[in-house]
Amino acid sequence: MQKKGVLLINLGTPNSPSVKDVRKYLREFLMDEYVIDLPYINRWVLVNLIIAPLRGPKSAAIYKLLWTEKGSPLLYFGKKVRELLQQKIGDDYSVYLGMRYQNPSINSVIKQIKADGITDLKVIPLYPQYASSSTKTCIEKVKTELAKIGYSPNVSFVENFVQSKKFIETIADNGNKHWKTGKFDKIVFSYHGIPERHVLKDSDSGYCQLNEKCCQKYHNKNRLCYRAQCYETSRLIAKAMNLSEQDYFVAFQSRLETRAKDPWLKPYTDIVIADLAKNGTKSILAFSPSFIADCLETTVEVGIEFKEIFEENGGQNWQLVESLNDHPKWIEALEELSKS
Repeated sequence: MQKKGVLLINLGTPNSPSVKDVRKYLREFLMDEYVIDLPYINRWVLVNLIIAPLRGPKSAAIYKLLWTEKGSPLLYFGKKVRELLQQKIGDDYSVYLGMRYQNPSINSVIKQIKADGITDLKVIPLYPQYASSSTKTCIEKVKTELAKIGYSPNVSFVENFVQSKKFIETIADNGNKHWKTGKFDKIVFSYHGIPERHVLKDSDSGYCQLNEKCCQKYHNKNRLCYRAQCYETSRLIAKAMNLSEQDYFVAFQSRLETRAKDPWLKPYTDIVIADLAKNGTKSILAFSPSFIADCLETTVEVGIEFKEIFEENGGQNWQLVESLNDHPKWIEALEELSKS
């Protein structure tokens, strides 16, 4: 008898905002060869002797700003979305949640899926845009865990959902609640940055050119280009919100450049918003369309840190648009992806 399953996967979160748990999380996350693609020994030294020891206390303090009485928003909304999707999709499917790093681990969830007798599995990494450091590492981890226990269901993967109509509509609905008040001069779509070399490595047959002309259209040749997917996402949201090209900017955040010859995707959000403020923009509405739930990069980085940068340079009003979280239309989008 056919039994269908849906596995939702997100990045993960420390078990608590304590320095010990944050360091444990950082070590697992940053030792992933798809995240820091250095030789193993170099990566081990960088992560275990430099990043985790030095960044652990600072990151723990930031996580404390994010933490709620329900714990990590990323995990809370992950569980909530799993429950809502299960209710929405019905008894013909079993819905599971796993985290690429920490808990609930993909290893434990795959074992449960096998125990439940699932024969057809749809895996949905919860990253709208494909990148090797996010989507691909989830896909490869699932394949590895399936092989470990000799389990071979019919499995398919969702590489991205940039063009999901309901995904775009959910973002537009959240944004219009603010934009239609008329209180904002400009919109900034801020996406998580990645090294340019990652984009080039993921490029289909070396097609990627990392320029505006290349990313003006989204098509089969640049379908795995993270930058092209970000610009396509922005265009589709803009269309859904009836924005003009002059209404919005696209930029990239969270860069961690370790070498001068290792640039990350540009333009950088912090520089863009500082320049906008210096040039007279007083009010900005900020979106984070590469994240589907509240997390450190949205709530703290965009909501707090970028607000401070904008105001320090002359801006007056900064508003973060909430993430998709448990929005009903987002659940509908996931149902469609699960059945596609």
